[in-house]
Amino acid sequence: MAEPSTSARNRLVTAVALSAALAPLNSTMIAVALPDMQRAFSVNSGALREALVTSYLLTSIVLQTMGGKASDRIGHHRSLAIGQFAFGAAATCAYLLPYLPVVTAARIAMAAAGAVIVPSALALLRSELPVEVRGRAFGAFGAAMSLAAALGPKLGAALVTHFGWRAIFVANVPVLVLAAFLAHVRAAPRVPRAERAPRFDLLGSLLLGLSLALCVVGSERAPLRFLLLVGALGLVPFAWWERRAADPLVDFSLFRRPAFVGGGLIIAFQNLAMYSLLFELPQMASRLFSARPRDVGSALFAMMAAMVIAAPLAGRASERFGARALAVSGSLCALAAMLWLRFSAFESLSDAILPLALLGAGLGLTTAPSQTAALSSVPKEKGGMAAGLTSTLRYIGGMAGLSTLGLVLTDSADRTLARQEHTHALSIFCIALSLALLCAFALPGKPTGSRSAGATSKRQSEAFFNFFGCFAPALLGFVVVRAKTGVVR
Repeated sequence: MAEPSTSARNRLVTAVALSAALAPLNSTMIAVALPDMQRAFSVNSGALREALVTSYLLTSIVLQTMGGKASDRIGHHRSLAIGQFAFGAAATCAYLLPYLPVVTAARIAMAAAGAVIVPSALALLRSELPVEVRGRAFGAFGAAMSLAAALGPKLGAALVTHFGWRAIFVANVPVLVLAAFLAHVRAAPRVPRAERAPRFDLLGSLLLGLSLALCVVGSERAPLRFLLLVGALGLVPFAWWERRAADPLVDFSLFRRPAFVGGGLIIAFQNLAMYSLLFELPQMASRLFSARPRDVGSALFAMMAAMVIAAPLAGRASERFGARALAVSGSLCALAAMLWLRFSAFESLSDAILPLALLGAGLGLTTAPSQTAALSSVPKEKGGMAAGLTSTLRYIGGMAGLSTLGLVLTDSADRTLARQEHTHALSIFCIALSLALLCAFALPGKPTGSRSAGATSKRQSEAFFNFFGCFAPALLGFVVVRAKTGVVR
């Protein structure tokens, strides 16, 4: 089969990035709309968060692996189209019928659609693009996901201010229409399918979904911590069944591939540290420095912006130097930044901006090579399954981090206790990033190619690093200055 042209590749990357970015965008965008929604529905804030936020997270975690497996069975283009349609239809229903039960059902449906879109998008990048350009594609994809999560609160605030809370739902529709057009403007060749394919693994889906759901609920509520153990034990019968299923939901032979295991664990460990820090830093800054949410947002802007800048650069660099070199370098940067935060006695929130920027750059340098190596190491026909598993590991990492924060942090106003708890939390994050660094050595090294290809790659690499050396530091400097000017000492 002929490889797609450069314009077709660009359309594909743009389409899948736009589609998949809606999942993290809607995860963070709703936060600023909750007060208006609370007044509109006349319910307490806790119940509203359970209905619209917790349910979204739970559905996303439980269905990622199933969404990836379904994508392998029906085709990645088709599953992406189904996910896009379902996401858009649910968002439209929430806009047209502004009643809490309908909006709750719509949010759950959007999370389910996102659990189909993200693995399908990753699998398409794995199956449709040649290996020599996957790094930059996954880099652009990771940058789009990080940017969407970072812009969610700001975009949500603008929409709610000017158009009301319902606008955060309907705003998804134009993006989906554009993404659908770009993804399907060139029809993909139909892949022959077996006449009598085994039935979908419903029992395995039920066992895995129930186990993950129990783990999520147990991590969210202190009185129900025992459910974490119950959920973990539930994975035993799931593994037993999967080894006997005709078409298993999870092929455990994937875990014998070092690059897949290493890449997936890097994603999980780094997400544990990053996602938890997004929640820990605001609480710490409020207790130690009486910082306002706006001040914390400006500090976190440095980390998220550095991630967005570094991710596409790392993707292209990994094509020349290999996933291992970029992942090790990025993991070292991230660990150094976290150690900086851990051992420095900051006197103001502004003092944390430089290490946060370094942390974001390290995470950005690591994500694309890890994702590329993990998915490139599996057979093409299992790309959806692998993408679903790595997405599930990403969510599990975040869930584990939040559960850890629940055990470490309190609401005490005592500044000495607050610093101790902050130190304990950062120590845990350092351990997670150290484990990610160890996993980075499991990724493949420098790729080999023909002499001509190597010469071309060398010229591209020199041009890339000229750009990186001249422009990227200036851009990162602007990010840090912008963050510092936004933080009140």
